[in-house]
Amino acid sequence: MALPVRTNLKHLLCFIQKFNSPKRFLCAERSAGNKESPEGGRVFSGIQPTGVPHLGNYLGALENWVALQNQYPSVLYSIVDLHSITQPQDPADLRRNILDMAASLLACGIDPERAILFQQSQVSEHAELSWILGCLTTLPRLRHLPQWKMKSKVKNEGSVGLFTYPVLQAADILLYKSTHVPVGEDQIQHLELAQDLARIFNGRYGDLFPVPAALLSSTRKVKSLRDPSSKMSKSDSQAMATISITDSPDDIALKLRRAVTDFTSEVTFDPEKRPGVSNLVTIHAAMARMSVEEAVSQARGLDTFAYKKVVTEAVIQRLTPIREEIERLRSDPAHLEGLLARGTLRARELAAPVLREVRQRVGFC
Repeated sequence: MALPVRTNLKHLLCFIQKFNSPKRFLCAERSAGNKESPEGGRVFSGIQPTGVPHLGNYLGALENWVALQNQYPSVLYSIVDLHSITQPQDPADLRRNILDMAASLLACGIDPERAILFQQSQVSEHAELSWILGCLTTLPRLRHLPQWKMKSKVKNEGSVGLFTYPVLQAADILLYKSTHVPVGEDQIQHLELAQDLARIFNGRYGDLFPVPAALLSSTRKVKSLRDPSSKMSKSDSQAMATISITDSPDDIALKLRRAVTDFTSEVTFDPEKRPGVSNLVTIHAAMARMSVEEAVSQARGLDTFAYKKVVTEAVIQRLTPIREEIERLRSDPAHLEGLLARGTLRARELAAPVLREVRQRVGFC
């Protein structure tokens, strides 16, 4: 049976009318700073199975996902394998990466008793709703989204799947009548499309979908250890640039020891003038669960070489139990497959009645 979704559409619509700017109408919330749990609502988010997450994924998204389990009565996290095939995938690698991602999410603290964890492709309602929403979406609307502009420019062309990727994202969100979506600032325009499609569908067929609000994490972006002007990324060609959450203590120490800083030995936080050192402070503060000011205070009297050791200790301390749990879970793929199958059943219990209602309103039945 679908869980009740308590949302105040009237309030949201008034908010949108009052503030007619893209960033304001997102109704963004700093979820990490919320001390009171919301009375209702449903959170949805997804992550591609592109291998084990890195430190930036953990601090920028997964740590917040864990916190949201305690703040909202209904939470869904999906391993979005339909999205992953917009780029060529080896089938064996994809199957392995799906289980690796499941193990990683569990090890980071996702609790299948408090959140529904499932594999997107196993819930066929995602694809059908995506087609219906695609018929409500114009080509100019999609051409201006960052995913298409960035990736199609690199290849001088792109697949239809890459072009319509944001429509599938919108379907992922709306299929569960989600009221809140944790996003990074670089994903805001894609969430705006989901909001627009909710309004378009509601306007044409009658109110059905809540207009989902953004939950912006308060954690600063983690930068590449070799190029602090760029985000930390799995696709970085430099092996020393990215810390994986399964890296050994020796690997973590080596990567941080070689992290780019500058010629000033004092530790300060100035992302514009000292991006490398500031990146280390950001990592230290996040991993040691303290403010940036506290991290800088702890570094007083240390040069950057000595400070790297402090950062290394904080990272190793947090990631070691996660790495060990991932290794344990990987050794039992049947357990991971069973857990995802149970999550899929729970997700379909929520998705199926929504799609039935959509089909009826559109006129299919």
